[in-house]
Amino acid sequence: MTERRSGHVILGINALVLGYLPASWQSPELTPGSFVDPAYWENIGRTAERGTLDAVFLADIPALGDPAHDANPAHMEPTVNWSYVAGVTDRLGVVATASTTFNDPFDLAERWLSFDHVTRGRAAWNIVTSRGAAPARNFGFGDVPPRDDRYDRAAEFVDVVRALWDSAVTGDRVHHRGEYFEIDGRLSVPPFADSAPVLFQAGGSAKGRELAARVADGVFAAELTRDQAVEHYRQVKRRAVEHGRSPDSVKIVPGLLTTIGSTEEEARRRNDDLHDRGPASYSIEWLSQSMGIDAGKLDLDAPFPEEVLAAPDDLQTFTGSVGFRESIVAQIRRTNPTVREYLKQTRYTGSGHAGFVGTPEQLADRIEDWFHAGAVDGFNLQPDVLVDGLQVIVDEVVPILRKRGLYRHEYETDTLRGHFEAAAASAPLW
Repeated sequence: MTERRSGHVILGINALVLGYLPASWQSPELTPGSFVDPAYWENIGRTAERGTLDAVFLADIPALGDPAHDANPAHMEPTVNWSYVAGVTDRLGVVATASTTFNDPFDLAERWLSFDHVTRGRAAWNIVTSRGAAPARNFGFGDVPPRDDRYDRAAEFVDVVRALWDSAVTGDRVHHRGEYFEIDGRLSVPPFADSAPVLFQAGGSAKGRELAARVADGVFAAELTRDQAVEHYRQVKRRAVEHGRSPDSVKIVPGLLTTIGSTEEEARRRNDDLHDRGPASYSIEWLSQSMGIDAGKLDLDAPFPEEVLAAPDDLQTFTGSVGFRESIVAQIRRTNPTVREYLKQTRYTGSGHAGFVGTPEQLADRIEDWFHAGAVDGFNLQPDVLVDGLQVIVDEVVPILRKRGLYRHEYETDTLRGHFEAAAASAPLW
């Protein structure tokens, strides 16, 4: 038995442009140009706010994606996109990703304070370090630096940004001389209500989790199993306490891929149809990119070779997400499938993020179970087709959570930081 927690869960939507599957664009509610249509994003924002959701997330991908393993290879710049959405909503939080590898801390600090102003305290920065040669070449580099170097730069980058935000309150100049940056100045943009934007962190490596424990208000995690999620939850919050912070100050919100139907059979049909209408090689290419291997050379009817599951010899040059890879390997070791069986499983159980295929009631069960087990403070839901998947979450899942006392009936605060502070206290960390 798990101890029931009081208070409500956090619910966000990871707006993967059109949806997390490559066939999402084929929805009759969409056109090929929907991702650059202001009316599309206005609909997403208004629908999410109608469900009193905490926030919507949007990644910044500073390169054209590879459609072989990217369902949405083209993206809008997220702060511009969300500033527009904030103008047609009142309380919905807006989370934009920006890389510490390809940005300047002074410019980003000023941009995000401006972003926080125009959203009236609803802005958040999702901190990433980026990976892959394609975005690096767009910024004049041959490749990204090794992983530890990226996180060392990120740690100093975030400290500089926070110091600059403080300077906007105090009026003091920032005098910083570090390994990566030299700053002597202060911002011209004032803070919104003397409060800094919310910080999210999305990396799953050891240094990424350390950064999260030290500075993040929220962690966008990748978890495939409840037990694994409980361990990560406790690890990050215990480290936050070691940094002198309250465990309540950092909220853990893993991603969850969702396909919802009125019955489980209907949900599975929808899921299979969307997968079947996508490229046949998509799952293999995604697995290759996530694992750092050529999955196309594996025997589909044999279990994964141990050398494939073993950690890369050099994580510094591994180009995938460490968090995704760890989640995938843990799932494979737990079920010991053949490659073909695993690829079929991922239709229903997720890839790097966990997956859900079922009814609104079953999704509410999943959220409630993980929340009371102390595995999460909430979820960042990722609908298969964003435009109609979000509607089902708002109109059918949220009312079930409200009836169970797990979610608010109306917004209690006006800012994203306020939403987080009003959410449930952390689960016990025993």
